[in-house]
Amino acid sequence: MRSMTTSNQTQSLTDQVWQHIYAEAQATAKTEPVLAAYLQASILDHNNLGHALSFHLSTKLASAVTPAQMLRDIMDKVFADSATIGCAAKDIQATVDRDSACNLYSSPLLYFKGFLALQAYRVAHHLWLKNERSLALLIQYRVSLTLAVDIHPAAIIGCGLMIDHATGLVIGETAVIEDCVSIMQSVTLGGTGKVSGDRHPKIRKGVLLGPGAKILGNIEVGEGAMVAASSVVLKEVAAHSIVAGVPAKVVGHVDIDEPSKVMDHYFKSP
Repeated sequence: MRSMTTSNQTQSLTDQVWQHIYAEAQATAKTEPVLAAYLQASILDHNNLGHALSFHLSTKLASAVTPAQMLRDIMDKVFADSATIGCAAKDIQATVDRDSACNLYSSPLLYFKGFLALQAYRVAHHLWLKNERSLALLIQYRVSLTLAVDIHPAAIIGCGLMIDHATGLVIGETAVIEDCVSIMQSVTLGGTGKVSGDRHPKIRKGVLLGPGAKILGNIEVGEGAMVAASSVVLKEVAAHSIVAGVPAKVVGHVDIDEPSKVMDHYFKSP
């Protein structure tokens, strides 16, 4: 019963997010008619979020040897899965809730490359799990070239993420990111050399990763923690701690459960 309820809630959110996007596109097409054709092709010609997202992503990632229609056919199948498109809806809602520059539900879909790169990762991850790994790596490669974001398709990433600006973001093969995390630009979740196996960070629920943060190695950033801008994290970070510096050290503790939702990068030194 709980699973059914969760599934219904996810579908409801997906429908609500799509209704917002569609209504915004209709309104903008009237107030800014120069964009009418773009909005018609990107949103108004589609009947759900999955189809619109497939069209928009495939158009952005296409090349002479990876035609848009080929990519779109692949993405349509992936986004037909309610859980996958549900994650996309949660990512949009997270962006609207947390990004002060985002006033419209349609903005992440149309203009925010952090959101788009994350959804392309979701497609690549689906293919990776199906053992279609060359195709998954091809999508990763196209995303890296076109959006300046490099997420390995084997990484495990939850829902309700907000990736702000996104340029220079790198997420390694064995990284894990749980739900409700916020990540700023130029963040690296990397290894520490040529060590094989499980070698990348584990980012727990509600974490806030500041601009330029580098978290290296198979270490855990605990639930509700915060990593300050430009920090280099080489050791475990306890839940609800604030770390800063090179190398990062504990400089305080957050007094809220999920700093990712508040997006307050300021902290007082002890």
